[in-house]
Amino acid sequence: MKKKLYITVILAFAITIGIVACGKRDDSGHAEDTDKPVNKNLETITFAESKENIPNPERGLYTYKEFITGETSTLTANEVRTYRKDQSITLFYTIYYMPDFRNKPISDDYLQRIRANMQALRDGGGKAVLRFSYTKSENDKPWDAPWEITKNHIEQLTPIFQEYMDVISFLQAGFIGVWGEWYYTDNYIFEPKENEYAPRKQVLDALLKALPKERMVCIRYPKAKINILGITHADSITIAEAYNYSDRSRIAGHNDCFLADDDDTGTFNKNMSHRKYWENESRYYAMGGETCAPSSYAECTNAMINFRKYHWSYLNIDYRTEVIEDWKLNGCFDEIQRLLGYRIVLSKVEYEPETTKGNTHEMTLTLKNIGWAAPYNPRNVEIVMISTDGKQKKVFKLDEDPRFWFTDKEIKLDVKVELPSDMQSGKYNVCLNLPDPTETLYSKPEFSIQCANNGVWDSSTGYNKLYELKVK
Repeated sequence: MKKKLYITVILAFAITIGIVACGKRDDSGHAEDTDKPVNKNLETITFAESKENIPNPERGLYTYKEFITGETSTLTANEVRTYRKDQSITLFYTIYYMPDFRNKPISDDYLQRIRANMQALRDGGGKAVLRFSYTKSENDKPWDAPWEITKNHIEQLTPIFQEYMDVISFLQAGFIGVWGEWYYTDNYIFEPKENEYAPRKQVLDALLKALPKERMVCIRYPKAKINILGITHADSITIAEAYNYSDRSRIAGHNDCFLADDDDTGTFNKNMSHRKYWENESRYYAMGGETCAPSSYAECTNAMINFRKYHWSYLNIDYRTEVIEDWKLNGCFDEIQRLLGYRIVLSKVEYEPETTKGNTHEMTLTLKNIGWAAPYNPRNVEIVMISTDGKQKKVFKLDEDPRFWFTDKEIKLDVKVELPSDMQSGKYNVCLNLPDPTETLYSKPEFSIQCANNGVWDSSTGYNKLYELKVK
């Protein structure tokens, strides 16, 4: 076990933060405590699962918002809040079409529109699925800008990427071709051969450099990652390499013709090994996109199989509406909404109902991720103790990484926390907190993860209540 560290912060009430190690990682990816609780005087609470569609961060349905040069529209915080409240949507596909800048720098006014949108997301409780493109029509040429122009644009956008990293869920590579989808192109070799990806590699490398290392860049086709990195389909990310912030671990995928046919309209280049590559890799990064033309492949049974197989975290609610309506008609849409991304369900907690300040408090919390994917961005795991009189709060950060809480894996958190000797005696509500780790969002409850259980969520704090503890 690591040495505990306590930091006291003077606020309106006393807050203590401790870092608690949960031990080494096992094969499923979560921390395994080698010093498990041995105290036999434990009580058990079993939690009831909720079927609610929860507006959790960085997962679920997204809505489409485009911002074209020459216009002035922007997102507002109230608009973001309304989507959260009415549709449980927290992701906003913000695509910036820049036809006016195919041969010159991005204007200051347009950069300010981007900043305004990012601030609206931060204030309203949403995050961006972010993409840039130069056109949305095959009839509007050129389809993209020369590399030197795009390079300058990425440099102009870098300060925004850095400042608003907290509300960027991930960046889709974009910039190349119609819709930024890396197919039709005037400047980056149309339908490149395996050895002709160097021009596209320049764009991808620049984006990886511009974006903070904690965020991923998603590309449209598995063959693009394979050919840019000079690897084979057998070289998929392993659990040992996942989230190590290497370029390879940060290059994710997106599929904008999901379930269209047996090849998703060219997504896999009619190569089954590319399907297997994405199936293996998507366990460790953001995967999602939108449906395409209605087909038998998009029917509920096959859709549910493929959402799970490719670990989908996000889906466009606005395209294609025919496919979405078919899912509603045939009864699978509600489940799709619930299972996109992670869905953390508390099973039970075993705990000491009483303890003494200055001593070690033990608990074992059992939970399960029943969603199709694990969280893909960094996230804290904390045990929070709040005195019932509201005067003291103790925060214990666990050595856990929810990005390794894979689908359908039972996760046991065997926790021992050393209570400070100056801790106030009395009753405490003990909670699980899964906050966003960024400084700007850490204290905002709408950016914390709500567990899919009845009666545990406190929307005012973002905490999931576990039990009451008496401290003597």
